Parts: sequence; C-alpha cells; structure tokens
Amino acid sequence: MAAAAEVAQALSRALSSLQGPDCGRAARLRALETIRAEVQERPLPAAVVQEVFGSQLVRPLARCLAGDAAERCRELALQLLRHGLSHGDRPEEALPVLLPALAQRLCPPQGFEPCEELRLGLLQLLGLLLQRCGAAVAPYLSDVVRILQATLLDHYAEVRRESCRCAVACAQAVPEHFHMQSESLINPLMQTISHQHYRVRVDVIQATGAVIQFGNGKSVDDVLSHLAQRLFDEIPKVRQAVTTVIGEWLLHLRDRYSYFHKLIPLLLGSFTDEIPENMTLAWTYWEKIGLQWEKENEEDLKDKMDFSVSPSHYPKGVTRPGLGCRELVSRNLSKILPGLCHDITDWVENTRIKASQLLYTLLLHAEDHITQHMDLLLRTLYQACLDEESEVVRNCVKAAELIGTFVNPKVSLKLITSAFEKTPKPSCIMVLTAVIRGSPKEILQPHLTDLGNMLSQAGVCQRSEEVFYMEQLLYCVEALIEVCQEDCKEICLQLMKVLVTVMATPDSQHLKEKAEETVCSLAEVQQLDSFLCLYKQHISQLLEWVSVSHDSWTCYSPEILQLDVIGNHSGPVIGEALDDFILILKTCLQPNKDPQMRLKLFTVLSQLLQKANETVNSQGLFPSYLEIVIKDILAPNLQWHAGRTAAAIRTTAVSCLWALIHCETLSPEETLKVKDVLMPQIIAAMDEDSKISRLMGCCIVGVFLKVCGRQFDEDQLTKIYPEVLKRLDDASRDVRLAAARTLTNWFNCVKDSDMKSVMKSNIEILYQELLIHLDDQDQDTQNAVLDALKEGSILYPELLVREIEVVIHKHRTPVCCNQLLHHIQSSKEPVL
Repeated sequence: MAAAAEVAQALSRALSSLQGPDCGRAARLRALETIRAEVQERPLPAAVVQEVFGSQLVRPLARCLAGDAAERCRELALQLLRHGLSHGDRPEEALPVLLPALAQRLCPPQGFEPCEELRLGLLQLLGLLLQRCGAAVAPYLSDVVRILQATLLDHYAEVRRESCRCAVACAQAVPEHFHMQSESLINPLMQTISHQHYRVRVDVIQATGAVIQFGNGKSVDDVLSHLAQRLFDEIPKVRQAVTTVIGEWLLHLRDRYSYFHKLIPLLLGSFTDEIPENMTLAWTYWEKIGLQWEKENEEDLKDKMDFSVSPSHYPKGVTRPGLGCRELVSRNLSKILPGLCHDITDWVENTRIKASQLLYTLLLHAEDHITQHMDLLLRTLYQACLDEESEVVRNCVKAAELIGTFVNPKVSLKLITSAFEKTPKPSCIMVLTAVIRGSPKEILQPHLTDLGNMLSQAGVCQRSEEVFYMEQLLYCVEALIEVCQEDCKEICLQLMKVLVTVMATPDSQHLKEKAEETVCSLAEVQQLDSFLCLYKQHISQLLEWVSVSHDSWTCYSPEILQLDVIGNHSGPVIGEALDDFILILKTCLQPNKDPQMRLKLFTVLSQLLQKANETVNSQGLFPSYLEIVIKDILAPNLQWHAGRTAAAIRTTAVSCLWALIHCETLSPEETLKVKDVLMPQIIAAMDEDSKISRLMGCCIVGVFLKVCGRQFDEDQLTKIYPEVLKRLDDASRDVRLAAARTLTNWFNCVKDSDMKSVMKSNIEILYQELLIHLDDQDQDTQNAVLDALKEGSILYPELLVREIEVVIHKHRTPVCCNQLLHHIQSSKEPVL
C-alpha cells in the first residue's frame, strides 16, 4: 500500500494543523483545502481512498463537521466525507464515528446546524451511508430514527424532502429491525403531510408507504385519515402518490388482509380522479390486487371461477370488474358501508362528493350482495338525494340505478314502497325512479300494477304542490314508460291520474308542458294515434276518480285543478262524458258551497264554453244539458250577494252565459225558454262594479231583445231601457258602445209591435237622452248613438225632429244632428 502511505505522508502536516489546539480558522481552511487537493482532486484507487479515509481522515473530519465554528470548514469537511464514503470500498467502517457526529449536529438539544444548506448536506450524507452500508446500519438504527424525527420537522422544505428519502432508505436497508422503530417516525411524518409545498407532501406520502410497509403494520390506523385527506389534494401528483402507496400496501403489506376494509375505499376513490393517468393507475393496481387475491384464495373461489355466469342485464358502457375484485368488495362491504354512508351526509361538500362517487363504485362491485345492506343504503340515499350539491345527487341516483340492476324487485320495491306509507319525500321518488331505470323490463313487469297503484294514491301524487316534488313524480312516470314500454297499458289509468295531477300543479307552465309530452309518450308506446285516445279510454274513470269527494270540495281541493286539466286537455273527449261532468258542476256550483271554490269552477266552465264546439259540445250533446246549466248552475249564481268573491262569481257566471250565446250553443228556442228566468239577473249585472259584468250584461240583453223582441211586453220593455240608458254614462267606452247597440235592438222591438202608441212617452224620453249622448266626446260612441237614433226615428220622426231643433244649438258641433235630420228627411221622401 505504498500509494496509501504516500498520500498519508502528504496529509500529515495538514492533519496536524487541523487537529492543533491553537489552529485558527484560516489555518483550518488551508488544511482542509490541502486534504481536498490530495484526496478528492487526484484519481485514487478505491482501496487507497478507503485506507486513507478510514485510518487518517474520518475522525478529524467528523470532529470538524460536528464542532467547527466556521461554516466553510464544516462544508469542506462534509464534501470530503461524502467523497470518501462514495469512493471507498468499506464505508460501513465509518458508521461508529459518523452517525454520532450527525446526531450531534442535527438533533437538539446538543446542537443544531444553523445553515440550511449544510443541514441538507448532512442528511444527504446520512442517505449515502444508508444506501452504501445497508444492513450494517442496524446497530445505529436508534440514532438514525432520532435524526429523522428532528429533520422531518425542519423549517427548510428540502431538508424535509431529504429526510423522507432517508426514511425510505432506512426502511429498505434494515427491514428486519426497522419495525421496532418505525412507529417513532409516524407522528413527524403526519405533521409534515400537509406541508404547503406539494413536493414535500409527495415525498412524505412515499416515505409513509415505505415506513409502514417495512415497519409496523399497525401504524396503518394512524395514517389512514391523513392519506384520505390527501385524496382531496388539488395537486394531481399528490393524489397519484396516495394511490401508489395504497396500491402497494394492498399488494405487499404483510397484514393487508386485516386492513382490506380500510384500504380498499381509498384505492377505489381514485377511480373518479379528474386526471386520467391517476384513474388508470388506480385501475391497474386494483386489477393486480384482484388477480393476486384470486390466486391466494383459489380453493374458496373454485366454484365461482368455474360456474359463474355473467348477469344478463348490466349497465351499458361499463366494464365488469374481475372476480377477485368483486369478491374483495363483497366480503368487506359490511365494514366499509357504515362509515361511507356517514361521509355522504358530512358537512364538507368535497367529502360528500367523494363518498357518493365511491358508493357507486362499491355497488358496481358488490352486485347482488347489495341486498343484505338495502336498509342502510336506502336510508342514506333518501337523505343524500336531497343534497344541495348536484353532483352528490347525480352520483347517488347512479348508485340507486345499480340497485335496480342487481337487487330483486321483490326486495327493493317492497322496501322503497314502505317509505311511501309514511310521508313521502322527493328523494324517495328519486330513488324509486332510479331503481326503475336500472331494472330490466321483464323483471319489473310483475310489479307494475303495485307501482301504478302506489303512485296514483292521493297520499303520494297529491301530497304536495311543490314543483320539485311533482317534477320527481313526473320523472318516475317517464322512467316507467321508458323501461316498460307497451307493458304500461295495464297501468295506463293509474299513470294518467298521476300525469293529470302533475299537469294540475299551479304556477308551473314548464312542468305542465313536460307532463303533456309524457302523456303523448304513453299513447305512443301503446301505438295509439294521439293522446286523446287515452282520454277516450279513461275519461269516465278519470271523472269518477276526481269526483269521489266533490260534495265536500273547498277552494284548496286539488281535484278542482285536476278537473280543469281533464276538461281542457281532453279537448273534444269531454263532450262524451257530459253526464258526469255536468253533475260535478251542478253539485259544486250551488250557492251554499265555498265561494272561492265556485269561482275557480266557473273559470273552468267559462274556458270550456269559449270553445264549446271543440270541447263540451264536440258531440253536439251539450244543448240537452242547457236547462240544467242555466237554471241550476248559472241562474242561482247570478243572484246578488255581498262581497268581492260573490261579485267575481257573478262576473264569471255572466261570462259563461255570454259564451253560450256568442258561440250559438244557446239556440233562439232555448233563449225564449230562459229569458224570463235570467233577465232580472242580467239587468242587475249591468250595474255591477265589474266592467266585464256590465259589458256582458249589455251584450246579453241586446241578444235577448234581438231574438225575443216580440215576446217582450210593455212592462218588460219599460224596465229594460232605463237600465241600458244608464250605461251610456259608463266610464268604459266598450260598455257605452254595447249599450247603444242594445238600444238599437230595443227600438226594433217597439217598431214592429202594437205598443208603439202606448210607449210614446218612453220613446220621447229616450229621444231626449240619446240626443244628449249624441254629443259624446268619443267619436265611436257618437256614431253608435247616431245609429240607434236612426233606427228609432221611424217610430215618431216629427217628435224626434222637434227634439233635435231644441238641442242642436247646444251641441259642440251640429254635424251629427244634421246627419240625423237628413236621414229623417230621406226616410220621408217617397221611393221613386
């Protein structure tokens, strides 16, 4: 070893200076520079480096590293030590000297290296020792762990990262001994796992994986919650690190069978990671884990592996997990599910979203093993489907569809329908809808009748007028139609009841339009020409259903709105069921019934009468019910009663009567029959506060005079004209015009009768009043009055001329008077 002796000789002076008690900083630096020049900058064989390093340099350099006050000296000593360990062939010989020195420099309270870069270098030196010395580190394991406990909490992020790498190297170097000390590192690792630098978090997670895998497996319980929290980390690499660690544990952890139920949810949680690479990584690990478990439990799974049959009905576009994966989830589901269901209702939004995603993945694996957990699942889904976060709801609905796919409807529907016996919530209907969508048609068919009966119960479909609730009810019907298609024929009536109820939801036009589309879909799956065919099939049953309690209806009864829907939406079909329809109206529109309720029903009737030939009179049968409608329904409600509601009822009743007349449903013969009954109420209507009542009253009186003119006696005509004349002073222009036209018809009644001479004084008064209104500010009113006077001038033209001469100079303009005089003069001239 001549070369080693030569180097040692060259270093002797420098070492003497370095170890001298009175050696100053500059001398120490020169000595270290000399050593570096001889050892580090010259190409020496490994044996020479080892000889010089071990016999001459380790101890003085370690003392310098541990206690030199000069930062530059410590830095040079560190460089030389790293060079010696890297190039020597027996680095383990330095352990007794270096590890205590590192502990002294890195572990308080003995001392603490103030320079961040040197602390990092010291840890890199430790890492080099662990890497090169391997199992030889075992006697010094406590020192290494003590160093790492301190440096894992260092303020410098790079020191923490290097500490994590050292922890991994230590675990791999002495796995037989590491388990005795590994628990000491868990607490500092968990304090660092949420560090602000994502690279530190990644290294901590990787270190945790190694520490537990090569150490004490019991520490899994201490770190699980922290790892689970990192699955919500915004940095994809952090989530990827968690997935890798969990996957490795599930494959290689000695006690993994004891922790399957705790680790599986964390790995499956990565299936829905937003980064495709992380999802793929999780699936890759999971497939390996399933295959490994299959091999390890081949005897238990032999029958399933040989005779297992794929389900005939499976979610579209979804790959079925392997047998080992499915069995792992099924056997651990009872331990996983309670905690997961708790997390789905957690107050933290992200936790709820992640838990709902995981629920779907678990149920996809569990398949028919879901059955034994139905009670807990349904309770959770009912609550989660009301979540304010739409993604939670969407995931839970997907999970509920899997219940329909894998669980026998005898079980699932029985449990779900039992929830409807209490107060049904929108979420109950959402879950039922999802189960229906997930169920195969042939499996669901035997349960259709029960489903239809339940949905059409008043306690379900009429429980609430809340739009969200009714919307879910509509989606449920849509799901039944979509899944069962033509089989829905057997529950068509029940579905029509539900759809009518949905369409009757107040203040929701969009919901009504959706329901109308669903009615069309129901007709389409039964291959009917249009939705009207559905009403033809069930109109009588629907009216019977809606009128079960009609004798006790109030303004709040939902049946009123349902009757409105049936009447208007069925179009011409309602004209085929007038017996039932008119009976309902007759019973409910008696004066002793709730006024608000009568007002609503009159509105319904008015809407139908405005298009009578397309609705109630579509079959031409309505005239045979006119006597009931007028005498038993309209006439009693035209009687005057105090109050705004009563006035509104009279207005709608007058509108109904006008609709009958205007659409010519009330023939001249029928008009003759009812004029005496209705005339007093119609005349009274002309004095109502409601403009519509006054207008309709004038119009109806005008029609009565036109149709039944010769049937009126002197007394009746005398009573009519003063009331009509009052309307010429009405604030409404439309009412004034209608009154003028009515007086035209009144003159026609008189001129062809024998009462002309008897009523001369009345006619004179009428002339006088009309001449006043001939000067109305409104041009249209002037013209209407002029037409009336022209018609009346035939009776007593000379009298009218005299009256005109009296007032013509009082008018703002004589134009209308002159036109009237000209008309009278023209009428007197003989026709050539």
